[in-house]
Amino acid sequence: MFMKKSILRIAGLAALLAVAQNLVASEDEPRRPFAQWADLPEPGQLLFGTFYEQSEAYHIWVGNNRMPVNYRTGGENYGIDVRQGYFTFDYGLAKKWAADLNVGGTTVGWRAFNADGSIGKTTGVMDPTFGVRYQIFNEADAGTNDPWLPTLTFRAGAVVPGEYDRHVAFAPGNHGVAIEPSLLLRKHIGWPGFGVWGDVLYRWEHTIGADQYIASAGFFQQIKGWEIDGGYRHLQTISGENIVLGAPTGTGTYNGITYPTDVREISDSFDAGFSYTTSRKHWRYGFHARKTFDGSNTDSAFWLGAYVDIPFTITKTSQ
Repeated sequence: MFMKKSILRIAGLAALLAVAQNLVASEDEPRRPFAQWADLPEPGQLLFGTFYEQSEAYHIWVGNNRMPVNYRTGGENYGIDVRQGYFTFDYGLAKKWAADLNVGGTTVGWRAFNADGSIGKTTGVMDPTFGVRYQIFNEADAGTNDPWLPTLTFRAGAVVPGEYDRHVAFAPGNHGVAIEPSLLLRKHIGWPGFGVWGDVLYRWEHTIGADQYIASAGFFQQIKGWEIDGGYRHLQTISGENIVLGAPTGTGTYNGITYPTDVREISDSFDAGFSYTTSRKHWRYGFHARKTFDGSNTDSAFWLGAYVDIPFTITKTSQ
């Protein structure tokens, strides 16, 4: 019954927002790293997180061609710069159920796509995301006899448009209505504290009509309150068109850029990070990084981010 009501609410909200117009933007939706959503808060517990992330890119892939976008003036280098912060609210509904909401603000700026080196930028609200998760298996459950059973969670998620100038190339998000089911996995294997994680999603883009999938996998190592993570991430838009870059001016800029409404963005990147959870209040402090090393119609961004998770007991719910 709970799942049925949640799906109806998501579908209703998507229908209300179906009039959203097409856009020019790049994938940048708030999502926890390292398949952290595989784990659920305790029933009645709210896990509040605050995230800050920033990136810089001095090259882009136009189709499959890598091009510089570094404009230098006054002794400074200017590429594609992103700054954003967002809040996550993750609430334990029952033993196997949780709901999350993720909202925040973002700003993007660049100079290389204006022939005179003037700033192109947009600032506003990130595309909010929300979802309901069901934990299919939990490797820590008492009575589990299968040593290979992972923690496996299904998430039914949705994305709605934020508030920013979607006509700025590399705007921060798809700015559309989307439904994104995903599977998240974490499993301890081998020696104590070591394990693997995986996160796979498919994003049905109702607004732009260019669906995407993201698949990431990696490892973690836990040592007391510490966790170290590393992995690989692949993003691919199923269909769409290539970026068209204007002619170079010879001063580090280009005579404009054509960024399609259905840009076919593909990227491959490495992820890494670490976190520490305090023993008494169970606050978690984390750091993560991502570097895009190959792709098509995307930027070679280097991301750095930090976050803090704070658990609160809202209601005492029987399991």
